[in-house]
Amino acid sequence: MDRDFLIDLFADFGPVTIRKMFSGFGISADGTNFALALRAGLYFRADEQSIPQFEAEGSKPFQYQTRAKTVTVNSYWQLPARLFDDSEELADWARAALAAAQRAALRKRPKARKAAKVAVEKAAAKKPAAKKKSSVRRVGKAKRAHHSR
Repeated sequence: MDRDFLIDLFADFGPVTIRKMFSGFGISADGTNFALALRAGLYFRADEQSIPQFEAEGSKPFQYQTRAKTVTVNSYWQLPARLFDDSEELADWARAALAAAQRAALRKRPKARKAAKVAVEKAAAKKPAAKKKSSVRRVGKAKRAHHSR
């Protein structure tokens, strides 16, 4: 799948941003990634609300091989092939995938904020107090002034 094909495919959905990712493309709308176009196919973001729809179509979650095992990514499911010929229904599935991605982003936000807060606190704890630095400078200037007399 190339960039132009994907833009045409999502025409009924609306404007999408397509970026190179892994062995294909990441597809996003409104700053949220909701689909992956890879050599193995087109995968949409899914969650507990939308996975049953994929299962009913006989779709499978995204999988890839490592040296040691097969990894299954349950948050992305392969789009049913029949939807490539029905752009209106594909747009409905894309809206559901975007909604699933947005729900996932909402669940992650509190954790990200907490991690950022902890990082700021750690950085603040490691910084020496500015007052100590400036007093050292003043002492240095005072010594130079004393020695120059």
